[in-house]
Amino acid sequence: MAPDGRRVVIKLFVPGEDAHITHNRASCLIERILQLDEADITASLDDVLARFSGRHHDILAVFQHHYEVVQHRVPTEIELSPAARTLIGAYFSHEFSVEAAALCNPSMVPHPDQGDLAPGEMRAALSLRQIGEGHISSIGFCSVILGPGAAIRLEERDGPLAIGQRVGAKHMKHQLFAALGDEDIDNEASAYVLNALPHRYDDTEFEEVISHLPAELQARPTTPMTLELLRRIVGDDYAVTFPANTPLHQRVLWPATPSEGRGMEDARFVQVTDPDGRPAYQATYTAYDGFNISGRVIYTRDLRHFEVATLHGPAARNKGMAMFPRYISGKKYALCRSDGETLGLAVRDDQHRWQHVGPLLVPHRGWDLIQVGNCGSPIETAAGWLVLTHGVGPMRRYAIGAMLLDLENPERVIADLPQGLIDPDEIEREGYVPNVLYSCGGLVHDGRFWLPYASSDVRISFASMPLDRLLHRMQPVGG
Repeated sequence: MAPDGRRVVIKLFVPGEDAHITHNRASCLIERILQLDEADITASLDDVLARFSGRHHDILAVFQHHYEVVQHRVPTEIELSPAARTLIGAYFSHEFSVEAAALCNPSMVPHPDQGDLAPGEMRAALSLRQIGEGHISSIGFCSVILGPGAAIRLEERDGPLAIGQRVGAKHMKHQLFAALGDEDIDNEASAYVLNALPHRYDDTEFEEVISHLPAELQARPTTPMTLELLRRIVGDDYAVTFPANTPLHQRVLWPATPSEGRGMEDARFVQVTDPDGRPAYQATYTAYDGFNISGRVIYTRDLRHFEVATLHGPAARNKGMAMFPRYISGKKYALCRSDGETLGLAVRDDQHRWQHVGPLLVPHRGWDLIQVGNCGSPIETAAGWLVLTHGVGPMRRYAIGAMLLDLENPERVIADLPQGLIDPDEIEREGYVPNVLYSCGGLVHDGRFWLPYASSDVRISFASMPLDRLLHRMQPVGG
């Protein structure tokens, strides 16, 4: 798979704001548009629709929404025609090519739709890190058919893209409590809010609680800062949904909060089993605002409605967390790399904060002395938890390896693949980020291990081998 520059989304465009100046040029632009007569407005709008309608879902609705965002700039005494309002929305819109710079770092999970398949086939859903202008990352999707045997075929990636519609999120009180722990905040204002909130609450209920804060607490000098922090924490968690008739490969998870405004990086999707026994999907990813990173988790049952929350605790403060697909002895585990160079194990405590358990793999071989980390969530096999790893060596060259953890005690490494599994060949080493192979997760189907991986951030390839052959190559470690 290679990047496709035709895969574009519509974004709000406000002339001048990209230059970070004090005053944008919105008012001046609207004044010039209003000088057009109705015939020119109609002709201009018809031209825009002829050029762009086929590239986007419901483009008129997008233009109308963008007009509503800036309509406060239109003098109140002016009555605009529907065409004029739509044309203003078009001027305040632009296309963004989500894969213009790179397409990389896939993860693979069983697709929720397993219909219309031949014997021995399985449909898998791939998440993709898409990088566009300004190195902004978003999350895209596609699907492939695996099997029988080593056969694989890509399903179509055609058609217009759609950004998920933000909908009301149901927040969890324990998440807010964990976030306040990260910030080391415990005062009477924060305690009042936590006590008054129900276990699950929406934005309206949150503001209702804030509005009833006693006057004595409102007057305390720490309260304004505390309320601002509470609103930022709650605002960082959100939900998005897509229409049922939008196929998976046309869905785009786009940065929706300031903390992820410069990118949603390296999503590691995994199919999980909830405590109630129902299947679902989770994904961890790195949110980047241009200066800081933070960990996020996505929860979805159908890859159509997505709930996004912040990860909390000392083990969630670096890139590369990857969830185990099920609870182990009643505990939720994840792989982590909180020191930036060591692959470790984390566990979620009773306060929903991720704590360090200990290191699993440290840099110790010639091809991984700079850093080691995971290449996706552990895969359960009869022999143990199969963990794909990455190591970074001289000239920042990335290669992929593997290790095996004990099924009931994931702190124990039982086998390793000392020589590694895949490294960049002469073709794979060339690209946007040279000499890098990287994956965010594979799966096992019908006894065969499948690994999607990116090479130098310009293409995505697929490798497979019989699982038993991979496990046989492992060398026992420890005691």
